[in-house]
Amino acid sequence: MLLGKKVVVVMPAYNAEKTLKKTVDEIDRDIVDEIVLVDDCSSDGTVKLAKQLNLHVVVHQTNTGYGGNQKSCYATALKLGADIVVMVHPDYQYTPKLIPAMAGLLANDQFDIALASRILGGGALKGGMPFYKYVANRLLTLFQNLSTGMKLSDVLRAPVVTEKSTLLQESGKYVFKVDLKATKHDIKRAVEAAFD
Repeated sequence: MLLGKKVVVVMPAYNAEKTLKKTVDEIDRDIVDEIVLVDDCSSDGTVKLAKQLNLHVVVHQTNTGYGGNQKSCYATALKLGADIVVMVHPDYQYTPKLIPAMAGLLANDQFDIALASRILGGGALKGGMPFYKYVANRLLTLFQNLSTGMKLSDVLRAPVVTEKSTLLQESGKYVFKVDLKATKHDIKRAVEAAFD
């Protein structure tokens, strides 16, 4: 709980057994009320480990892809009564240590959404992002910025911290990360936080 608001971390997972514990260990449980892991048909021990770590686990029977996994993450967080939802990838390409600061921006009604960047802090490659994904990310980000007129640094960013009202703003449809960038007029205020 953070300033009376329920904080739920959601983790879209696929074969994340090797990095899951390290990621979960860095989540500040003083402000995070629940951690949800949605497994998208992993072939490793992700689900077993998530249960051992006492996470709220949702298992897809078929692989729904990244978008389908996100949708399940957000739906589960809302069912659990989340006021603030934090998306954290369990692959540990960045540290979850900024969750308190980012969630605090929303809990204090300073922003409606906070978007992190692996690129600004220079830690994308150091954190384990494969070089080919780094290059693809930079090219996609350039294209996204040119086509929308925005100045974002990481088109495939995470974590994303958002309020329940932001998720529900479009007639009950979920607003995903890429959609948020494409519909700039729907974002009242945004902030980027760099991971070191």
